[in-house]
Parts: sequence; structure tokens; C-alpha cells
Amino acid sequence: MAYEVEKTDEEWRAALTPEEYQVLRKAGTERAFTGEYTDTETTGVYRCKACQAKLFESDTKFHSGCGWPSFYQPISDTIEYIEDNSHGMKRVEVRCANCGSHLGHVFPDGYGTPTGDRYCINSISLTLEPADG
Repeated sequence: MAYEVEKTDEEWRAALTPEEYQVLRKAGTERAFTGEYTDTETTGVYRCKACQAKLFESDTKFHSGCGWPSFYQPISDTIEYIEDNSHGMKRVEVRCANCGSHLGHVFPDGYGTPTGDRYCINSISLTLEPADG
């Protein structure tokens, strides 16, 4: 798929820290309960760490207890969905539709949310832009 933001592997490595590169470009996962935004309640917009595209609004974030930031819906048309059968599991990977970077996975277990979905997102894949500037 062609993305609005495309870079070579060398360019991504230069733009991201090794940890960011591993998650965003190699579909890695940060350890549970270690991410910067797991328990954050700041009002604002969450952007893709790789390209700064707007992905999630803070009012869709909820505490799921899974160890990663959870959202019940993305901003419209900002997410790409990929079937992921790795590690002996059947999951749906979510990527930034603007640059193709790995964000996390979406699960149909967001009980009590308006959509019933839980977007389980790596903090390292995000940048929070606070509403108060």
C-alpha cells in the first residue's frame, strides 16, 4: 500500500529511537504497564509518533486494565487494519493509515464502551498533544 508519508528503512532508523523503530516499523510491543500513556488522563489528541497524524482523541480513552493505553475508537479513517495470525493468535493489527507504522491491535472486548472495541496501543507509538497547548 502507498502511504502519504513514505521513508526508506534507513530514514526511519534515523528518525526514531531504536525502541520506537522496533515497535513502529517492526511491529514490536512494549512491556505491559511501562508505557508513558497507560494511565494518562490529559485531555488532548494522540498522534502517530512516526508521522504526527492525528489518531485518537482523549475522550475515547478508557482504563481497560490491559497494561497499554486503550481507546474505543480512532479518529475517522486514520487506522489501517491488518489480519495478524502471529504468535499462534488470531488478531487484528492496527497501523497508522498515513505512514503504515504499527500501533497495536484492536479487540472486540471493550465492554461498557460505546463501540465495544478496545484499541490496545503502544504508548511508544504515540505522542500526546495536550488540549491546553
